[in-house]
Amino acid sequence: MTNLTNFQNILVRHKIKGDFSPMNFISNVVDTMNGFLWGPPLLILIVGTGIYLTFRLAFLQVRLLPYSLKLAFSKHQDKSSEGDISHFQALMTALAATVGTGNIVGVASAVAAGGPGAVFWMWLAAFFGMATKYSEAVLAVRFRIKDKNGEMAGGPMYYLEHGLKQRWLGVLFAVFGALAAFGIGNMVQANSVSGVMNSTFSVPTWVTGVIATVFTALVILGGIKSIGKVTSVFVPIMALFYVISGLIILIGNFDLVPGAIGLIFSDAFTGQAVAGGAIGTVIRWGVARGVFSNEAGLGSAPIAAAAAKTDMPARQALVSMTQVFIDTLVVCSITGITIVMGNMYSSEKNDALTSMTFAHFLGPAGSSIVAIGLALFAYSTILGWSYYGEKCFTYLLDAKYAIFYRVIFVIAVFFGAIFKDDLVWALADMLNGLMAIPNLIGLLGLTGIVIYESKQILAKIKAEKQEKQNSLSV
Repeated sequence: MTNLTNFQNILVRHKIKGDFSPMNFISNVVDTMNGFLWGPPLLILIVGTGIYLTFRLAFLQVRLLPYSLKLAFSKHQDKSSEGDISHFQALMTALAATVGTGNIVGVASAVAAGGPGAVFWMWLAAFFGMATKYSEAVLAVRFRIKDKNGEMAGGPMYYLEHGLKQRWLGVLFAVFGALAAFGIGNMVQANSVSGVMNSTFSVPTWVTGVIATVFTALVILGGIKSIGKVTSVFVPIMALFYVISGLIILIGNFDLVPGAIGLIFSDAFTGQAVAGGAIGTVIRWGVARGVFSNEAGLGSAPIAAAAAKTDMPARQALVSMTQVFIDTLVVCSITGITIVMGNMYSSEKNDALTSMTFAHFLGPAGSSIVAIGLALFAYSTILGWSYYGEKCFTYLLDAKYAIFYRVIFVIAVFFGAIFKDDLVWALADMLNGLMAIPNLIGLLGLTGIVIYESKQILAKIKAEKQEKQNSLSV
């Protein structure tokens, strides 16, 4: 009823103003949709699904995290099983898409709007999100298919169709995903890169646009194998660059760290630092930005997981689970703790908060570090989302048309760099929210299969350990 009232208010407002501009009207409708999609109901559904899966899986994200990290970063990647890329390459492709502007700008906006306590709720959302991400990947691999080009294709659209037997939900997800890739995964990222390069290094936006377009084309026109090879090298270097810079601040100002962490925990339950005691505001901002950053529940990352070479669905799912750990519990934590240490979030409520905080601790070099980090993060997101969008597109149409999607996607990078419209951002948010709904329906409806596959991998791991012990004792 509230949202209907909001829609009616839009009509009235436009009539009073005499403003019948289609773009303005669409903008207001999209804003109203986002108010609903990213309000408490969907956030509760996303986190609630993670909590439900956590208990059904008996806290698997805790019990098997060491094994999962070892598997993800092992030199001995699965090369014999069916799939297009290795465990590590699939993880890096997914991380490429998720480690983006949300890790820098998103965390800053969460702390500025919700206070230091928002970081705690971001952590909590990530903890339960690990179970969600694991479950998504299990289903993605379990129900993946081989397309006409001989490549693996999987994700929510396939487990909604073949697992849940609801093709219409798969079609809805694919439509939202194919379109969302041009928003949050392309134009808004390109715009972030051109903006930061212009403000920090005075590089014209069109120059950044040309460079970003060329480098994007060189990678994505080669398909998932090309993307996997590039991200497996690029993403670790990119992440380490930013993480090491953040660790220098934390170690160099270690006396401030305990106080910052203490404030994060205390403010999480009082919300007094910024939000005037509005605990709901703290929770909402923390959870929302956590979800935006790691994408647990949105259904995007399982598309990359489906391409991995793996002998069992749950084996790759364990690797995929570490994505949330790295993205939020490592990268976002460094940003959040540093911002709280800087204590500038009360007065500086803009996208440059992270940059100003790094400059506060590191001098002028701090701004450059954030600018370069943001540019690298945004570019990696473009690479990851190009694959997500293409797979959604080829689910709807024949795989032979994939090259057309890639070409259009590459061209959109240039226009994203030189053109900024808040409507593009709003549409991206709306489409991401719409993606989540059918995906969460699939997760809840197919939980039984996730549990079954989990029991299989647990038995397999136990057998492998026993086999290793036997071989050592001989």
